[in-house]
Amino acid sequence: MQLPVSVDVVVVLAIVAAVFVLFFTQPVPIDATAVALVVALVILGEWTGVSPAEGVSGFSNPATLTVLAMFVLSEGVRRTGVIQILTRKLVAFAGDDEFRQLLATVTLSGPTAGVVSNVSIVAVLIPAVMNLARQTKRSPSKLLIPLSFASMLGGMLTVIGTITNLLASEVWVQVGGPDAQPFTLLEFTQLGAVVLLVGIAYLLTVGRYLTPARIQPADSPSDTFGMTDYLTDVVVMEDSPLAGSTVRDLSDRDLDLDVFQIVRGHRTLTRGLGSERIRAGDVLSVRADQETLQEVIEQEHLQLLPEVMEAAAEDEQPLPPGFSPRRHDWSSLDAEGSGDATGEEASGDVDEASGEDTGADGDGTDEEVSDDEIELTEVVLLPGPWSSRRSGVTDFERDYDVTVLAIRRGDEVIRQRLREVRLQAGDVVLIQAADQVVDRIARDTDVAVSSDDRWEDFDRSKIPVALGILAGVLGLAAFEVLTLMVSALTGVAAMFFTGILTPEEAYEAVDWEVIFMVAGVIPLGIAVEASGTADVIADLVVSAGVLLPVIAVLGLFYLGTAVITEMISNSASVVLMLPIGVEVAGQLGANPFAFAMAVTFAASTPLLTPVGYQTNLMVYGPGGYRFTDFARVGAPLQLILTAVTTLGIVFFWGL
Repeated sequence: MQLPVSVDVVVVLAIVAAVFVLFFTQPVPIDATAVALVVALVILGEWTGVSPAEGVSGFSNPATLTVLAMFVLSEGVRRTGVIQILTRKLVAFAGDDEFRQLLATVTLSGPTAGVVSNVSIVAVLIPAVMNLARQTKRSPSKLLIPLSFASMLGGMLTVIGTITNLLASEVWVQVGGPDAQPFTLLEFTQLGAVVLLVGIAYLLTVGRYLTPARIQPADSPSDTFGMTDYLTDVVVMEDSPLAGSTVRDLSDRDLDLDVFQIVRGHRTLTRGLGSERIRAGDVLSVRADQETLQEVIEQEHLQLLPEVMEAAAEDEQPLPPGFSPRRHDWSSLDAEGSGDATGEEASGDVDEASGEDTGADGDGTDEEVSDDEIELTEVVLLPGPWSSRRSGVTDFERDYDVTVLAIRRGDEVIRQRLREVRLQAGDVVLIQAADQVVDRIARDTDVAVSSDDRWEDFDRSKIPVALGILAGVLGLAAFEVLTLMVSALTGVAAMFFTGILTPEEAYEAVDWEVIFMVAGVIPLGIAVEASGTADVIADLVVSAGVLLPVIAVLGLFYLGTAVITEMISNSASVVLMLPIGVEVAGQLGANPFAFAMAVTFAASTPLLTPVGYQTNLMVYGPGGYRFTDFARVGAPLQLILTAVTTLGIVFFWGL
């Protein structure tokens, strides 16, 4: 039996299908899939047409090296603090007016994304937007989808605006014919500007009313996560079986309960609690549901803090040894001069673990001392570093020296059985930590910390130098003095020699998963073209659209690429669809560059799901969105952009 297509096409389609499933479900990290893709294409080279040299060509491809350089340049600009300065101006301009907040968000994130990584911009703006919303009693959900969409559309202003643009440029050189040249820096700026303006107008009008307010205004992170019924203070009584055991002993039991703070006398303990021995009189701050809490109170002879205070105030029972009433803003015993022996012992107790007197003479005048300033804050796990991790809550707590109290994943808030949760990119983690620990976490580029007025301490004197380097890179590329790759690498070298970045900081700034993915999918484009797969799919497209005008086929091809991009990565989408688009144009007698532009714009602006683009995933948790909220706001805009982009392509480049 003869196949309707060649074996070569069948093999390549099977590889494409496998990659499609692996990218969509991600049972293994994306970079692992990309490396496996290279191996499969080379091993099956008899049918894919990919030689070993072509298989690894992605690692030396100008697109890959330019992407790598742009990660470093964006980090160099970020480390000067210039994005923070712009963000402060945004907050000052926006005030408490919802429309001005939205206007400031989209006008800052959109244009800047044309020259600086939109992921970096969104990572800085998420905390600013959340704090602005909290201060003005607004829902952050109303601003975060517009933030992501505007940064995505702004990336179409220049060829360096998105990784997809750079990759499309290289694929175009491969399949566009002998006269095809890489995209220039401003190749499609005119259309990108139109798309951005239309997108901003939509977000300020129709989109404003379609964007849901999933998270209600709240005064504190604990209110936002609905933690009122899950955080409780309990007192360890003198006859409690817990006295003398460690916190880890309690955590090892099959109980959904976590101790995240111990108040002992005038000291507050939050770090290294696992090995801390519990004492009578300790006040344990715990996270637990009401059923678990009641069970532990009954079995371990604990009492709720308010009950202990009330009973002691009415002289119904003495305070447990080591308990300091003044530490909990209660001093009626002293005021009444009761002279209760237990109360005096408590106020004069010596913390043996620290060797410090927690309150010597019981006269109520001692200053309370806390080891650390403790705070609750929200931490967003950024997609790049966290998309390939398989860390659990316990690992996160150990690595960052924090206590996890709850996790928001989209519109779901996880408050129970936290030890069983695997953290994912886009999660928002509610943590309790010492102030200096939060400061350290804020400098970690793998996460974004949302906390009032918490900014990294940057050397602002380097701003002119960094902006000058970036301007030089753009200028040299725009006037074609140097190729974009050489210009970008020159900028990286300048960042090193001017001291803006060290090589170590540059290595940390690069999203290596993206680098491996880009390098891995480039040979897939070679296989799609060399095996004849592009011809076969193009035949089907042309046959299906035989009765349609060419402009309609172009519009449908744009829309189809956008939908496919929602299910696989942007890079894989452009590598797969651009050769097909060029072949379709050839069979229709149309301008192949027009179809290349349609694929480039569609693959760079997936608006329908939170997993279609990194910035969508970044705002998914902080906004508390449902999965369908992105389609609710993005579907009308996707249809509008289909018409606008198609007509713009015809106007600027012809059909």
